[in-house]
Amino acid sequence: MSPLILSLISAVGIALLSIIGIITLAFKEKVVNKILLWFVSFSAGALLGGAFFHLLPEAIEKYGEPINIFKYTLVGLCLFFVLERVLRWHHCHKHGCEVHSRHLGQMNLIGDAFHNLIDGIIIFSAFSVSTVLGGTVLLSIALHEIPQEIGDFGVLLYAGYKKSKALLLNLISATTVIMGVLLGYFLINHIENLNNFLLPLAAGGFIYIATSDLIPELHREKETKKSLIAFVIFVIALLFMLLIAEH
Repeated sequence: MSPLILSLISAVGIALLSIIGIITLAFKEKVVNKILLWFVSFSAGALLGGAFFHLLPEAIEKYGEPINIFKYTLVGLCLFFVLERVLRWHHCHKHGCEVHSRHLGQMNLIGDAFHNLIDGIIIFSAFSVSTVLGGTVLLSIALHEIPQEIGDFGVLLYAGYKKSKALLLNLISATTVIMGVLLGYFLINHIENLNNFLLPLAAGGFIYIATSDLIPELHREKETKKSLIAFVIFVIALLFMLLIAEH
């Protein structure tokens, strides 16, 4: 199966994760928060593992000087920092998180759409290198999307949207990941050696999201037992990504 077809199938799956927010309506808030803590822990480990065990080694092995790879990685990290500041792209991982103004719902949709567009480019970039790399990148993105989409759904509800409209708008915003795959296909076929920039750029984004967005959420947990479990899950995710890389 071609990288484009694999990427499009993957993108559809990522887009469908946007409707996962509805599960927050079926459980009590304490249960949702507990589930989210586990997902956030595993997601943080998967993103860091994906960056350090897959994207960066692949980029260094196939695309040249390590110093250039690390420069592009820092460019990616800085880019994601700027995007979060400009678009107020803040991933809330707790159901019912605080929202300071109604227009934040709209800003959340815009930021999420742009984020998913970038994810689509990253997915195709990874699958164009190898199926294994594409699969690991897809796993990292999917695990991050679950807590993010639940948080986004909560933000839209708090901003005043009806449940049905919030789900629809979240789904529409998520479909930009498919556009990202097509854009990635176009760029890679028209710009030579694009992957030697895109792979470390994605690694920088993964590192930024994990360290700036997810790990701080884990530090908010006050109970020692839950914090310990979260850390164990985080390490398990790292080892899982390492195991995939080694085999």
